Amino acid sequence: MSLRFAAIGLDHRHIYHIVGELIAAGAECAGYCPDTSDPRVLDGFHERFPDLRARNRDELLADPDIQIITCAAIPADRPAIAIQAMQAGKDVMLDKPGAIHLDQVDALERVAAETGRILSICFSERFVVRACEVASRLVAEGAIGRVIQTTGLGPHRLNRAIRPDWFFDPAAFGGILTDIASHQIDQFLHFTGAQTARTVSARTANRNLPDVPAFRDYGEILLESDSANGFIRVDWFTPDGLPTWGDGRLFLLGTDGTIELRKYVDIEGRSGADHLFLSDHRGTRHIDCSDEGLSYFSNFLKDIRDRTSTAMPAGHALTVTRLAIEAQTLADRGER
Repeated sequence: MSLRFAAIGLDHRHIYHIVGELIAAGAECAGYCPDTSDPRVLDGFHERFPDLRARNRDELLADPDIQIITCAAIPADRPAIAIQAMQAGKDVMLDKPGAIHLDQVDALERVAAETGRILSICFSERFVVRACEVASRLVAEGAIGRVIQTTGLGPHRLNRAIRPDWFFDPAAFGGILTDIASHQIDQFLHFTGAQTARTVSARTANRNLPDVPAFRDYGEILLESDSANGFIRVDWFTPDGLPTWGDGRLFLLGTDGTIELRKYVDIEGRSGADHLFLSDHRGTRHIDCSDEGLSYFSNFLKDIRDRTSTAMPAGHALTVTRLAIEAQTLADRGER
């Protein structure tokens, strides 16, 4: 029998790939709560999943035949939904960020430990990127030696006209580092093999939106672990002429070579997405990763069945979240 899940919190479009990929991995969607802060997200959900049934939130949480709750609510609201779901005996997959305050992270850790439930965060810039699947395998095989530095670039298109009001309110979404940079922190830990890291410096700026002074459209972080360093740059400056929402890139420096991922576009180069470039002692090569499978969602379902940690190490999701919030707090204080 397939595992059954429900969607609560249809406020961000990331709910589309969370639901779609879980279904593709063999899970059954038992319904969704239609409550939303953005009717356009709900419209898009209906278009993609016309056969799914809308149900009351409390009904979904109380249904004993639902094992998993997925959630892409307004970020400030995600921890409370996750806690309620875990206390109802459900495992949880959140969109990032999983929380926007450290006390929320503490509460999530405590309830997960008390209930024994699995709490996972879908870091889509790794888990929904086929080039990252290939890079993970190459790094695990030692193709570039030990990874000693990562550079992660996370540019995004603002699409201001279609953003809901909460998108520009740090009290609702947590800030650019808490939000976007959690992806790059996840990748730093994953590819370097570090369990945690320290923020050396963090800064943000509002460069182009003076009418929303609390919003930051640019951010950067320097990270270090005991064996590696990382640089992160995130922004809302993808130009309209780029044929995708952002030219996301990841650079891995190893002791025996380098890997570059051009995740979504190779500008003026090869068509399509998921490009990997490998340089080692033997030469250079391009790898088309577009046919690679995605492992996170099937591994997550396996973890639900077997109570294992194959989709991500235990504690990883909230370690990333904590580091992102700490970097945001440092930047907000104006410290360097």
